[in-house]
Amino acid sequence: MDSQLQVGFIGAGNMAFGIAKGILSGNVPPTNVKVSAPSLRNLGRFQELNISTTHSNTEVVCSCDVLFVAVKPHLVPTVLSEISHHVTDRHTIVSVAAGVTLATLEEGALLFTRGTHAKQEHGALLCSLLQRCGLVEEGPEAWIDIHTGLSGSGVAFVYLFAEALAEGAVKMGMPGALAHRIASQTVLGAGQLLLESDKHPAQLRSEVCTPGGTTIYGLHALEQGGVRASTMAAVESATERARELGRKTAGSGSMK
Repeated sequence: MDSQLQVGFIGAGNMAFGIAKGILSGNVPPTNVKVSAPSLRNLGRFQELNISTTHSNTEVVCSCDVLFVAVKPHLVPTVLSEISHHVTDRHTIVSVAAGVTLATLEEGALLFTRGTHAKQEHGALLCSLLQRCGLVEEGPEAWIDIHTGLSGSGVAFVYLFAEALAEGAVKMGMPGALAHRIASQTVLGAGQLLLESDKHPAQLRSEVCTPGGTTIYGLHALEQGGVRASTMAAVESATERARELGRKTAGSGSMK
């Protein structure tokens, strides 16, 4: 990746901040990044990272090579209309999906889709920029809403499960603060092993279960509570909601 690459953000919310922190941990220095937002409310944390800030979207576009459009969905048509006359062939425009949390950007998985005019080298550039943010994958546009349900919303599902784990320990007599620390470490350790082992989750689960042991008894209780079906339904519901929000955004105005 070119060390002189200039990266710009239109929008200073959590999505922009998470990506900015990720690329700064790579080969992009703060002097090569610029962020615009209409107010000062969210710009302070970028300034603490020594990133240049402005209220002018045009200024960001004219000074950058890669531009992340990270505004609310209903503002996208207005922003694109404003900057369209300043976009040239040297620009790579990245639209950041709505609903992506800061936790997902810093520790999660990212999925991107190349547009009609985006070539393979543009995808490679984006992977290089975002690799410090976590897992970066490319897929068709139809998968974007599924990714929102799986990873974007899935972060909250994991938090809920961790909370329930800790509360179970509290019920059995463990102090709450200790239970939450252990639950957090348990989720972290399981996630790392799952990502690094290349084994199917079912195989890892079976390796933990001994005949007549504690784990199989606990898993039986989870299955009786419908944890598997409930989790699948949660991802489905979140995905459908993402699709619904996408249709509403598309209906509010678009650029040809």
